[in-house]
Amino acid sequence: MLLLGNLLYVSILLVNAIAILSEDRFLARINLSSASYDPAFGAGPDSQSVKAKVINLIASVRTLMRIPLIAINTLIILYELVLG
Repeated sequence: MLLLGNLLYVSILLVNAIAILSEDRFLARINLSSASYDPAFGAGPDSQSVKAKVINLIASVRTLMRIPLIAINTLIILYELVLG
């Protein structure tokens, strides 16, 4: 049970880290911003590079997980406060 709890905490922390990345300040500097990505001419969805997939993953996590992360973080904080 201890291993699963630690694994849950690590996964939540990683998703939090991805969700709070600033697109203007950090992602644009390392060319992982969705605005800076320009696919090659004629490149189909099957020939996406690793960089394109990472950009899509970051954008998806930031879009889809924003509200659930607030709830999950609140539950974890309450759990830690009550049960320590």
